[in-house]
Amino acid sequence: MPAQPARPERSGPETASVMDVSPFKPSLVKAVFRDMTPMHVSRSAAWAAASVTRTVLTEIIEGARRAAAEEARRKLVPGDLLSAIDRNVEVEVGSKWYDHSPTFRGLTGVLYDAEGVIVPSRKRSRSRKPSAVVGAHRFEAGVKKLLRSQGVTAVPAMVRDLDGIASVFLTDLARDAAMVVREGGVKRFGTVTLAMSGEPAPPPFLEDPLLALSTRRGDGRTIGGDDVLAATTMQLFGDLRQRALTEAREATQNTSAG
Repeated sequence: MPAQPARPERSGPETASVMDVSPFKPSLVKAVFRDMTPMHVSRSAAWAAASVTRTVLTEIIEGARRAAAEEARRKLVPGDLLSAIDRNVEVEVGSKWYDHSPTFRGLTGVLYDAEGVIVPSRKRSRSRKPSAVVGAHRFEAGVKKLLRSQGVTAVPAMVRDLDGIASVFLTDLARDAAMVVREGGVKRFGTVTLAMSGEPAPPPFLEDPLLALSTRRGDGRTIGGDDVLAATTMQLFGDLRQRALTEAREATQNTSAG
């Protein structure tokens, strides 16, 4: 019987070896896209969406891990999630989930109707129509894998919140990617150029990769990898957006090469 190869020892949070493969399977991503649009989803689009979701969740978990470390804990609780979002506004995504989670109760504000009467909290719907909230449990395995990659665990309520945020974020990404295909690009994309008073404005930087995503090529029936990248520019901003775009491009390149 051949000898089993020795397993490498773990010496802290896993990095490249784990992150080479997204914890969110392309088949799961395509299922979410099918809930939002009848368009065909290409392989590169599924990998790009999985990569972007991984990047976002990793950043949230890292922020929560730092908050827990300040209290010498390795098990994350919902309070750590609030701390992560409070310290880094870039990770405030999947906000539709906030109305469904006790973690965010009281933070989304009290709603009043036209007569000034408090609107009661939204109750769970028994509708059979697929939604990001109903399908949030599908992300549990991927969330737990990301937690392990950061060397932490989380209480069930925290896992549930990360499930919900991932589900809502990916659903919004699918919706925007479909809109990019329908509209032929990111129609709401714009730039701001700074110039000194009295000086001519500099010419536009045409090589900006974000500007390149404002128009698209291809048929109007298939969501491609670039459509997901364009949708990412609508969902994220700042350093997180740039990192998500870079990692998604690498993921799709590695997939097409493999």
